[in-house]
Formats: sequence, structure tokens, C-alpha cells
Amino acid sequence: MALEPFACFMDVENSRSYIDELYSEDTYKCQEAIVCLKNAVIGSNKKKGSVISQGIVPRLIALLRDDTKDPNLRLDAAIVIGSLAKGTESQVHSLIYYETVQVLLSIVLNSGTDRRLMETCLGALKTILQYPFAPIELLHCNIGNLVRLIQLASPDSSIQCQVYVANIFVPLCHSSHQQKNLCQANVIPFLARLMISQLTILQVPALKCLAAMCFTNKYVSDIVCMTCHEERSILDILTGLLSRTRDVQIQLSASRCLTYLHRSGSLRADDYRIVYKTLPSLARLCSEDFDEETRATAAETLAYLAEIDSELQRLAAISHHLICSLANLIRCPSPLSRQGAFRCFASLAANDEDIRKRIIEMDGLMEEVLNGLKDTCPEVRLSAVRCLHSLSRSVQLLRTTFQDHSVWRPLMDLLVGEPSLELLTVVTSTICNLLLEFSPAKEPMLDSGAVEMLCELTKHSDPALRLNGSWALMNMAFQAEQKVKSKIIDTLGTDRIFQLLSDADERVIMKTLGLLRNLLSNTLHIENIMSEHSSEVLRAVNLVLDGPHPPEVKEQALIIISNITAGARDKDYVMEDENIIKKIREFLVVSDNKLQMGAVFVVRNLMEKGGRQKMLRESGILENLEQLLHMTPRDSQFYEELLHHTAYGRRF
Repeated sequence: MALEPFACFMDVENSRSYIDELYSEDTYKCQEAIVCLKNAVIGSNKKKGSVISQGIVPRLIALLRDDTKDPNLRLDAAIVIGSLAKGTESQVHSLIYYETVQVLLSIVLNSGTDRRLMETCLGALKTILQYPFAPIELLHCNIGNLVRLIQLASPDSSIQCQVYVANIFVPLCHSSHQQKNLCQANVIPFLARLMISQLTILQVPALKCLAAMCFTNKYVSDIVCMTCHEERSILDILTGLLSRTRDVQIQLSASRCLTYLHRSGSLRADDYRIVYKTLPSLARLCSEDFDEETRATAAETLAYLAEIDSELQRLAAISHHLICSLANLIRCPSPLSRQGAFRCFASLAANDEDIRKRIIEMDGLMEEVLNGLKDTCPEVRLSAVRCLHSLSRSVQLLRTTFQDHSVWRPLMDLLVGEPSLELLTVVTSTICNLLLEFSPAKEPMLDSGAVEMLCELTKHSDPALRLNGSWALMNMAFQAEQKVKSKIIDTLGTDRIFQLLSDADERVIMKTLGLLRNLLSNTLHIENIMSEHSSEVLRAVNLVLDGPHPPEVKEQALIIISNITAGARDKDYVMEDENIIKKIREFLVVSDNKLQMGAVFVVRNLMEKGGRQKMLRESGILENLEQLLHMTPRDSQFYEELLHHTAYGRRF
């Protein structure tokens, strides 16, 4: 006689009698124990945990994989495993540890498997694979696995089977290789069929999978754009799914697909499907007419859509009262809502001053942003900083709103501890703007250890952070007092300057040269710095002039030399450096205008001081300068600039 359900529950939690029956060779007793288990674990994570902790999973797997066992026994074992898979994250970890995925997959891929058992195993597999730590490589190791799954979800299969397979494919696109694998397995036509099925439970996972396949992958996106199903292109199918008559999740998922197709480079920003369909749809989905999760996801997607295109940013800002919708969304309690709103504001404000003004004029907006910097959720903090970064590109806001709220303080606080690399990058990018000459935040930041922090940043292993460190120091040195410049030099050290000028990232070299240029930009400062560091400075510019750098980099070194020749009064630092003189002579007759004009600047400053004509002629510089004048077309702009900058006409 079968045990009563309540007795079963008590046995599962308080005794081991049912375990013995699980291992019984008596099919009836074993079946009875599994039914007891099945009834007990449904809806109870506590009982799921008890079953796992008692070591029952290996027995369930053994029963499941043994094709000599009674089919109903195997089916119930699969149902229990499927129920355990709906437990806590740690419980799913345990299932993976016991190689449950391998067993489920082998049963699913076996063409001789009973249909009911196959679908039950598919459901369990779908549940486990949703976790980021699931071993999805087991499906990718053989493209035949993916092809077999598509076959299982044929039009003749049950709707539930198709739902399971569509959802299994969604998390299989973490890398470019995995995206291409799905593409080569002909998943795209399969998804297109599901997208026109008129069943939301099939359309939504199909759209989510298609979006994941296209994300930052132009190869796959191009194929999607060229694929048709039943004489309709996928692009037309997606556009049709944006209709307001469709389920909201379908509209949102189709918008994400088109967004990713655009950002991958397969759809132009001015394509009508982006401008007149996708963008307005996302802006509308941000309104208060929709649930909070939908609005948050729409805002995040719209932020990505318009992130790098100023015209899309301008259009989004005037669509469906978007700025008001985001201001309301930012006050919602969920982290996802605040994250999406902040990020969308950051995208809208990236380039347009008028949009920045409209955003900042929203009542209480800056207070919300500052609260976002202190949020317990890391993603919200990051998005709030991104918003500040975009707003900090406004000269007016730096002088007014940012100063009124002392924005620099919470930004500096974010650098304390161990911020993520992404957060550190965005915070320091914002600090670069706060250190511009016209920003009132510059002085208090100097007093709060900004120099030391930025100099330390230039030693970071990440090139983006070295760039931000050198960039911020360059801004700090612009029109700075002598004491600030001396502090930068002393804290950074000349050895570090040499290392930055040898950096593998050309942008870092350019900003370091910009720093040197700003340090050597005032006659008195040039005298003071060169009197103490002339050998190091000249070595630095020679390092760049001799290196395999493009003309725009060497041009910056020439401007520094020009500044030295103009500002140094006590000593002829440049004339005494044979290598620099040699380079100036060579650059006067090279084919690049940047190098020629940079060299002309240096010569002009050298000739402004008396007694150098003979030295310049002996070095061959004047001869090359004359040659440059004769070689330059007289009706060219360069010739006019050359005459202007030398101011010597035909004197020689």
C-alpha cells in the first residue's frame, strides 16, 4: 500500500527508511519512494536541500540513465531532478557537480528516448542552463548537439518541447565563438519560424536568443539581415513585432534585436527601422504606462542604441516625453530602474549642451544622481557616474551645478577601497573634466590629494587608467601656479615620465606630452623647471623624436621644444642639443606639414634671439628653411603660414 502523502513528507525530512527503498531492487518499493520524494520536494527548497544533503542525487541519476528500468520509474526520477533544479543556486551547483547536465543531455540527444522522458529532461536541462555557471560548453563541444535540439523542436513537436529548446538556446551566446556556433547550426531560420508563430511563449525566447546572437557580432548580424523566412526578411518580421498591438515583451525583445543589429554595424543609424520604429518604440516603453521592469529594460536598451550617435540622442530626447519618463523612473525603488534611467541620461547627454540643460533642470535630478553615487548596488553607482561624466562635459554645469553640489567629493570617495576597473575608469574620466582650468573644483581637489592619486594612476596596468591619469595631470597643469607644477613633477618623477613616453598606448604618450607642454608654458615656469630638470626634459623630447611615432606625436614634442626656446632666457638648451638640432634640420624638408610647421615654430623662436644666425646657418637649418620656402607653392595656405610664422620673407 502506498504511503499517505503526509507520511511521505515526514519520512523525507526525519527518517532514512525511504532511502533504503530507493535502492531496492523491488520496482514497486523504489517507485513508491520516488513518488514520495516527488511529492515532498515540490515547492520546498528546504526539502530539496534535505534530499541533496542525504546523497540521493547520484541514485536518481543512476535510475534515470538505466534504460533497463521501468519507464515510469525513469520518468519520475527525471521529474524529481527537474524539481531540484528549481531550487536554490547552491542546490543547482550540487546537481552540476554530480554531472546531471551530461546525463540529461545524453538522454535528450538519444533518438530512442521516450517522448515524455525526453521532454521532462529538456525541461530540467532548460532550468539548469539558465545559471551563468552552467556547463554550456557541453552543448557547444559538438555542433551536432545544437542541430539535434532544433530537430527535437520541429513544427510537429509539442509546443512545450519548442518552448524548452528556445529557452535552452538563450544562454548559449556568451562569446563570439558560441554565437557563430549557433549560426552554423542554422539556429537563425529556426528562430525566425518561432518569431512568426503568434505564440508569445515561443516568440519571446526566440527574440531573446536572436538578440544575444547579434550582440557585438557583425558576422552573425549580417547573416540575420540577409535571412528570409516564408518570403519575409527577418528585418521585416522584427519591425512588424514592434506594433503596439503586440505583447509588451515582444515589442521590447524585438527592439533589442534591432538595437543590437545597429550597434554591431549591420544597420545604419539613419535606417528607417532604427529612426522611425526602434527608437520611438523604446522611448514609449519607458513611460509610466508600463511596468517598472519593462521601463528599466527599455531605458537600458535605448541608452545603448543612442550611445555613440548624436543624432539618435537628439531624436530620443524629444520622443514621447522621454526625459520626464526617465526622471520618474530614476525615483523607482528597484536598482534596475535607477541603473537604466541613469545610463539613458548618460547616453542622451553625451554630446548636446541643450539636452544636458534639460536634464539638469528636472526637479531634484542632481540630488538623485548624487544619491546614486552612494547606492548599495554597484551597477547603480556605475550608471550614476556615467551620467555625471556626460554632464561634466558642460562648461556651464562645471561652473554652476557641479560647484553648488561639490560633486568632486563623492567622486573622490568612490576611489577609496577597491572599486571595479570599470567604475575606476569612469570616475577618473569625470575627474579629468573637473580638473579643467575653468572648473571651480580644481583647487579643492588639489588640496584633497588629487595629485598623488593621479600620479599613482599612471602606474596602473590598464591602459585606459594610465590614459586618464596622464590626461587629468595634463588638465591640472594647464595655466597652473608654479607650486602645482613643481608638485606634479616631484610626485610623478622623471623616471615615470620616461616610462609614460614609452607606453604601448599612443594616447598615453600624447597626453604625457600634453602634460610636459603645459608644465613648460610660462616663461618663469620654464626657467625654473629647466634649471632643475633640463637634462630630463631634453631626454624626454629626444625619446619621442627618435621613436617610431606618427607625425602628430612628434609634433607635440616640437611644440615643447618651441616653448623652451621661447621661454628659456638664461641658457640655450636647444642649441646645445645636437640631436634636436639635427631633427629640426631634417623635419624642415620632410613631406609632412605637421613636422615642417613644428620645426618652423622652433626656428622662429630661435631666431628671435640675437647671435644665433651664424649657428643656425652653420647647422644647415637656414639652408633647409630656404629650401622649404622655395619648394612650397606660393598660392598654398602652408606658404602663407610659413611666411607668417618665420616673419623673415626673403631675408636670406
